[in-house]
Amino acid sequence: MSWKDVPGVKAGVVTGDVAWNLYKFAKEKGFAIPAFNCTSTSTVNSVLEAGKKLDRPVTIQFSEGGSAFFAGKSLPNDKGVLQASILGAVAGAHYVRAVAPAYGIPVFVHSDHCAKKLLPWFDGMLQADKDFFQAHGEPLFSSHMLDLSEEPDEENIAICQKYLKEMAPMKLILEMEIGITGGVEDGVDNSGVSKEKLYSTPEDVYAVYQG
Repeated sequence: MSWKDVPGVKAGVVTGDVAWNLYKFAKEKGFAIPAFNCTSTSTVNSVLEAGKKLDRPVTIQFSEGGSAFFAGKSLPNDKGVLQASILGAVAGAHYVRAVAPAYGIPVFVHSDHCAKKLLPWFDGMLQADKDFFQAHGEPLFSSHMLDLSEEPDEENIAICQKYLKEMAPMKLILEMEIGITGGVEDGVDNSGVSKEKLYSTPEDVYAVYQG
């Protein structure tokens, strides 16, 4: 049985129930759907080409910085506005939608770690999702990630709740970060944190479930 046997799955960008069912199929069959941060059409094409050769689903994702690079580093990207990052992510998602079907594989389009200070970027992408949903009946992206691990857990969960309520009518998947990530990612530096703090506890996970 291959991904082609999952109901509704087709070549190109997958969203909603189809995307979720493909995740469940991958879990059941014990294989990963790798995610690659892309910063240009060339890197997007490379990921799609690899997926085609392996006949496997892939995830193309955009970070805030990578999105700004996609749009062009000469564009203004004002703090608290992040207009170039919004433009780059939205343009990247549209590009993936245009070319992915030609590669014959299902593709998830995802946005990577979004810290609290980057929420204007998230808001811009979410508005693009709403506009696309109104026109086509599905969101522009398959999923988004909020990384509020710098904030207290209660605030992290509350903000994620708020956004999930906006996303749910579009069946847009939300990934959240509970606890902290190691090393440095998109300006969040946890390189000096002890190893014990890099793992979520059962209590952390239950608090998310309750939220």
